[in-house]
Amino acid sequence: MIDFMIFIIGLCVGSFLNVCIYRIPTAKSIVKPRSFCPMCKAPIPWYDNIPVLSYILLMGRCRRCRMPISPRYVMVEILSALLALGLYGKFGLTPDFGAYALFAAALVTVTFIDLEHREVPDVISLWGMAAGVALFSVLRLDGGTSFISSFAVSMAGLLAGGAMMFILGVAGEMVFRKEALGGGDVKLMAMIGSFLGWKLAVMTFFMAPILGAGIALFMKLKYKTEAVPYAPYLAAGALINLFWGSRIIELLFPLS
Repeated sequence: MIDFMIFIIGLCVGSFLNVCIYRIPTAKSIVKPRSFCPMCKAPIPWYDNIPVLSYILLMGRCRRCRMPISPRYVMVEILSALLALGLYGKFGLTPDFGAYALFAAALVTVTFIDLEHREVPDVISLWGMAAGVALFSVLRLDGGTSFISSFAVSMAGLLAGGAMMFILGVAGEMVFRKEALGGGDVKLMAMIGSFLGWKLAVMTFFMAPILGAGIALFMKLKYKTEAVPYAPYLAAGALINLFWGSRIIELLFPLS
């Protein structure tokens, strides 16, 4: 029963994240006005705004203008629900669950904004850094013995994550004679480090290009595109390390 409730809450959170994904890049309020169709601007009644179910009943179209509704809405809702279940399975109903649910929500939002707009909003990454350091330190998410020790680990993760991405961007610009990474990616990596600590931040930094290399090559060959959003791979690497990073480190460095 608890699993079912967590899944439903995750769907509802995903519905709210869809609002953030649509409105944040255009600097619109995420609170008002109420949800509306992006095509005809008609307000969406509550019975057409039930996560996943309304999409199925409406066959993926607006009730008023009959224009297609992007499948991204359902993808975000289901992904958010599955992440909520995964976090509950790992942390239970604890403060750690709440902290990392916020982290996962930020990563989902950034991923889909970057896929659509090729940008990582500062309002998410900067506030995310502050939240990461505060929650990591107060809740001692690393299992530390004191606020100070956990604060140091979080700050080391923030600085290491941001510094590694900055150096990578500078090196890429020198090699390719053009901007290789945006400042948004640097700030996002710093946010990831603040939530995961420096060890898992390093793991995420090296894992992201492995996750993205194949897709980037495919996009370059098939669509001749040079710009490939990097935030989705950072987010994927961060989530993999959140769930299994410690175990991966043990396997890679057994003597540590």
